[in-house]
Amino acid sequence: MLVCMRITDVAIIIVLKAIEFLFAGNHFSRKFVTMLLASYTDDLIEAGCDEAGRGCLAGPVVAAAVILPKKYKHALLNDSKQLTKVAREALRIDIQRDALAWAVGVVDHEEIDKINILNASFKAMHLAIDTLKTRPDLLLIDGNRFKPYGDVRFECIVKGDATYLSIAAASILAKTHRDDFMIRLADQYPGYSWETNVGYPTEAHREGIRQCGVTPFHRRSFALLPQQLELF
Repeated sequence: MLVCMRITDVAIIIVLKAIEFLFAGNHFSRKFVTMLLASYTDDLIEAGCDEAGRGCLAGPVVAAAVILPKKYKHALLNDSKQLTKVAREALRIDIQRDALAWAVGVVDHEEIDKINILNASFKAMHLAIDTLKTRPDLLLIDGNRFKPYGDVRFECIVKGDATYLSIAAASILAKTHRDDFMIRLADQYPGYSWETNVGYPTEAHREGIRQCGVTPFHRRSFALLPQQLELF
């Protein structure tokens, strides 16, 4: 089974790379691939920003900021939610190789409980922007709200991760970074299926809470069960 999975994963990556190559050489019709926009402006240094983990019951919220080359193209780069795990991992390599700058910010579950998930998401984005090696002139934010980052101009774009390459790239880095953390954590806290649900409120995760109670990594400010049982 493991061998089959590895062969399948390799095959998927080969197909992804083949499609990207064909498209780059103008041999692949646009009607089969929806290309995201490379940039919002012609001249400003733009950083796409997105987060992962807002709706989870456990673990941190993770954000990423990515600055791509101005005329960057990638036939397969898209919103992380539209991609398989294998595709995200392959694209993660491309993004970290091709980006002019990229960074990840993490706000843990305890801070989420203190300042609420919305503010924690903004803080994670700010932390990612803080550590970019290049200062952006413009921030492209996925969604409809953002807390200003100093005097840097920003634009909130609903479904931005399906519109701009830099935001899609940020969504992939945030998602893969957070997934890695939760999968490692699943070894310490079995019974919640974090290796597959990575902390989202699936029925398996809820059942784990019913059977095993809460862990130190659960968000106490969230409704961990629909009935919000007294668990701690």
